[in-house]
Amino acid sequence: MKRNWKPIPVPHRTVPEPKGQDLDFVNIAYSHLVHSDWEKLNSLTTHLTPFRVKHVLLKLQKDFVLSLEFFNWVQTHKPSSHTLETHSIILHILTKNRKFKSAESILKGILDSGSIDLPSKLFDAVLYSYRVCDSSPRVFDSLFRTYAHMKKFRNATDVFCQMKDYGFFPIVESCNKYISSLLDLNRIDIALVFYKEMRRCRISPNVYTLNMVVCAFCKLGKLENAVQVFKEMECMGLSPTVASYNTLIAGHCNKGLLSLAMKLKSSMGKDGVQPNVITFNTLIYGFCKEGKFHEANRMFSEMKAMNVAPNIVTYNTLINGFSQTGNCEMGGRLYEEMVRNGIKADILTYNALILGLCKQGKTKKAAYLVKDLDKGNLVPNASTFSALITGQCVRKNSEHAFQLYKTMVKSGCHPNKHTFEMLMSTFCENEDFDGAINIIQEMLERCMAPDTGILSEICSGLCRYGKDQLAMKLLNEMEIRRLLPEGFDKARTINSKPKNYDKEVGDNP
Repeated sequence: MKRNWKPIPVPHRTVPEPKGQDLDFVNIAYSHLVHSDWEKLNSLTTHLTPFRVKHVLLKLQKDFVLSLEFFNWVQTHKPSSHTLETHSIILHILTKNRKFKSAESILKGILDSGSIDLPSKLFDAVLYSYRVCDSSPRVFDSLFRTYAHMKKFRNATDVFCQMKDYGFFPIVESCNKYISSLLDLNRIDIALVFYKEMRRCRISPNVYTLNMVVCAFCKLGKLENAVQVFKEMECMGLSPTVASYNTLIAGHCNKGLLSLAMKLKSSMGKDGVQPNVITFNTLIYGFCKEGKFHEANRMFSEMKAMNVAPNIVTYNTLINGFSQTGNCEMGGRLYEEMVRNGIKADILTYNALILGLCKQGKTKKAAYLVKDLDKGNLVPNASTFSALITGQCVRKNSEHAFQLYKTMVKSGCHPNKHTFEMLMSTFCENEDFDGAINIIQEMLERCMAPDTGILSEICSGLCRYGKDQLAMKLLNEMEIRRLLPEGFDKARTINSKPKNYDKEVGDNP
């Protein structure tokens, strides 16, 4: 694959030499700096100009330590004497001496000023001083990497294109930082386009690059593409790491393709890679998600047999899996094992245990666990309250459930749609439709709406008790707020009286 363009020659601008008083100042300042005579240098502060600062830096450029000290001294004593040109000169000096962190720190300082047209001016300033400083291409790489670190993707892309025009390319580590930042913000499309451009520009990816590309395809659900990139590693002379396998295994688990995920785990040995705690946690989560607890337990046993120590994530995943099915006994045994192994429970552990108890209606035991949170310096969160509300709903204690809901809101926790629907269902089961309406009002205040089924149930219940007008008022309010479920037929719901309506309710005045 050949680069099919001719780079533009780097421009060369001659720098006017200092003369007269400017030359005297540069020589005197240089002498004070070489002799570390900062007191005498301080006396020159009022005579600093950007032109003089530039020439002192150029005279000092072989000594990057002294250059940086002088640059910082000017920044402290007379920052107005710094320009984009003086900044670009210190960047050249630092990058030529491989002091990339110092260069990046200076770049961040420039870019934090927030000037809109600064990025384009900065590239030009660095470009036009490039030959004067006999610089290194890494100066442009530093600029590209800094934009990537700061998540200024448009600027990073612009710099990449400008670099390419002049025949400069960022190193693979900087490209990795750019891709990583894009993936952090879920800009998967841009990350994959950039990877293709990397390959077109013959920037050789390393295993970390390919791991991120595999991750990107897995996030998109494009497992065939992910597997293809994984296979390409060998062709490029790269060996997959445990992270490579873990990423691909997670992609398959997310799709419910657990047999393929297990095959990947089995093939790790051929690349000299051993499964780690993340490998097992991913598979255990995958099996729990599919309700395959026997297989999840088998993975748990296998990891211990391989001397891979389970961590808090392992235990929380299993405890939560069993709790979701109401198997609080198994969850309790896992919790005891976890404590014996010296692993401290967190709020996720307690929430899972509380949920398991509440799903079996064991609300008193759950309440005791909530009291234990203080001992561990843990604070109940939305999931804690939701689990407790579940317990009261299981016991059909709609009023207790609603009191818990009010405590939840007072604590600053935000209920989700599932919590609201549990409450509404319980009120409906108790034929307390006024209570159900209170819950809907709470939902509307948060711009949420119940699903069609439960809304129909509430409206039918109101009509059955002769509260047609209240039902219509509710539906009208939802319609005004644009929260009425799509396709919901108001008239049909209100007018459809159940059989034996008059016998059940009696004639209404």
